[in-house]
Amino acid sequence: MGVLMRISAHTVCTAIRDDIVNGVLPLGSRLAEEQLAQRYGVSRVPVREALRTLESEGFVVSKRHAGACVAQPGEREAADLLDIQALLEPLGAARAAQRRTEAHLKVLRGLVRLGRQRAGQGQEGDLRSLGDWFHETVAQATGSPALTTLLIQLRRKITWLYAAEPVGRAVASWQERGALVDAIARGDAERARVLTTAQLERAAPARKLPRTTPAQPWKPAVNTGRAQI
Repeated sequence: MGVLMRISAHTVCTAIRDDIVNGVLPLGSRLAEEQLAQRYGVSRVPVREALRTLESEGFVVSKRHAGACVAQPGEREAADLLDIQALLEPLGAARAAQRRTEAHLKVLRGLVRLGRQRAGQGQEGDLRSLGDWFHETVAQATGSPALTTLLIQLRRKITWLYAAEPVGRAVASWQERGALVDAIARGDAERARVLTTAQLERAAPARKLPRTTPAQPWKPAVNTGRAQI
């Protein structure tokens, strides 16, 4: 029973985090345990545990008399995330070049192939999720659980707080990712570091904060159509 509860809480945590990152649960919105339990089809216990985890990650804050709410990071905190990214992601790329496995390379090459195809055809729908999968795979290829966790959480927060990459840069971005995979495949850590730094510098001017206004209180839909967890 305890194992099932832990799995359930982890799954609920992932679902709530995804809804926060995707803006389904807006900045500042209240997260009532009972409403969330109804939304995800679980009891309040795993929801409570999930909210504690999300609070430790910075996605949720607890307010006196209001309970848990989606966090509202300020512009300075959001800008700091980009500075941290500029330090950590080049390190992660270099580590991936040194420690990647053939399985990592197979996934990365497949994602680059798909990304280039979709970007070339102007199919925007999957590009963001493909990009997230690509960077999570690079993070996993570092062979360091601590660094992997930091890189993935950092990317999630930047996805949450910043506007998506302009569509016009999609083709170039996937070309850059392809070059990064080539460097990782060759084991060229310095080249992987340089490419990642350059890619982040090119992306920086296009960054915008899309969600700076306080959110309206979130109200669960009666029939969301979401599969129960």
